Formats: sequence, structure tokens, C-alpha cells
Amino acid sequence: MMRLVMLGAPGSGKGTQAVKIGEAYGIPAISTGDILRAHMEEGTELGERAKTYMETGDLVPDDLIIEIALERISRKDCVKGFLLDGFPRTVEQAEALDCKLARMDVRLDKAINIAVDSEALVCRTTGRRVCRDCGASFHIKTMPPAVKGVCDECGGELFHRADDYEETVRNRIEVYHGQTELLIGHYKAEGLYASVDGMKTPDEVFEEIQGILGPPGK
Repeated sequence: MMRLVMLGAPGSGKGTQAVKIGEAYGIPAISTGDILRAHMEEGTELGERAKTYMETGDLVPDDLIIEIALERISRKDCVKGFLLDGFPRTVEQAEALDCKLARMDVRLDKAINIAVDSEALVCRTTGRRVCRDCGASFHIKTMPPAVKGVCDECGGELFHRADDYEETVRNRIEVYHGQTELLIGHYKAEGLYASVDGMKTPDEVFEEIQGILGPPGK
């Protein structure tokens, strides 16, 4: 069993690492951002409430994101562990998660931070393009699709997400430094914090993470 939280600013690569970890260690990788975007595309009440915040790069209010995240980890596929990507983002959210896990009589194993230079984050994020159909992610400079605007995986249309425009990205990074970094102190105090160098290649970052978590299956 393994229960993890991924920390890192927008564009740090925590989503990529979350998928790798989930597959290697056999736990669901839960992206609250993906859940919110799905609600927005479906036009649900929750999605409409979240849309304004996400499109400007501001944090979704605690009560809304806490409701979504805590409901998700209560599902059966999380009984033997989970990885949270995008939650918590504030100390208040972390405390709500701590209380929920205490009621479940379990606790987190690690909070892993992926550290990346701010300007590198802007470059990574503004160049990202995402498939409307399968969600695959590309980058116009570092990982372009074989055919411009077309997903290599399924042939779907690639688009530039509203929350990946430069002004929004810079605001998201500012918000991260102003609020989310306080989580580092929170998890250090709990003895759960670990950090890896996100400027390395994805494979090298994953090797560092395995060094922290131990080999899969152990």
C-alpha cells in the first residue's frame, strides 16, 4: 500500500511522473485538474463554478476542491493506495486531507516535490498542446507531434488549453509560490517531504523518485 501526494508548480512534470508512478506501483494516479476539466467540458454545475478560477490561473476555492478530492479517494480503487496530483495546494486542503485519512485510519507515505526553475516552467507550459480526444500531451518544441495539430496516439485535434497561455501560467506560478509552497513546511513537519530535481529528463526524475519510494513491488 502506498499513499502519495505530488507537489510542484504548473509545468514541473508532476502529471507525467504521477502516471509513471501509478503504473509502476499499481495505484490510481488522481489528477484533480483533469476531474475539474471534465466537469467543465460536460457543463456541470461544479464545472461552471470552477471554470472562472481555472481560466485565470487562480486556485479553485478550498471547499470545492476538497469535496472533489475527498470523494475520489473514498472509492474502492483507492483502498490499497493512491497518488494525488494537484491536491492539496494549500495548507487548509492538506489539513482536510489529513483529517479524512485519519478517519479512514490510514496516513500518507510521502509528499514528493518536483523542483523546477520558474522560467523553465513558463517555457514548458506555454508550449504544451493536449489532445481533445485522448488527453495525450505534446510540446511544440521538445515533443512535437508528427503532424502539426494532430495527436500521434489517436489522430485527435491538439489544442492550447486556456490555462496554458503565458499570462495565466505566470499567474499560476505566482499563486503557487505564494500559497502552495507553504505545503513544504507542512509536510516537512510531518516527516513526509522529499524533493527531486525536475530539470532532469523525465526518466531521470523517475529514477530519483524510485530511489525515494523503493523499487516497485517491494
